[in-house]
Amino acid sequence: MSAFENFGKRETVSDDDQMECGICWHVYDPSQGDPVWQIAPGTSFADLPEDWRCPNCDALQSKFMRLGDGR
Repeated sequence: MSAFENFGKRETVSDDDQMECGICWHVYDPSQGDPVWQIAPGTSFADLPEDWRCPNCDALQSKFMRLGDGR
């Protein structure tokens, strides 16, 4: 992944932000982690491995949007 592709995710997502897949609406919740990918609870979206994909539909991380941007 190039630095440009990674810029938005790493710079704008806080540790506790939930992220929603724009393809299947799966929500990544850092407090839960991801048992499918063996991601430990407490892992922020920005700290996911670069090859992590949606465990429901296999979408790229770039397809995820911050949930509740209106906070």
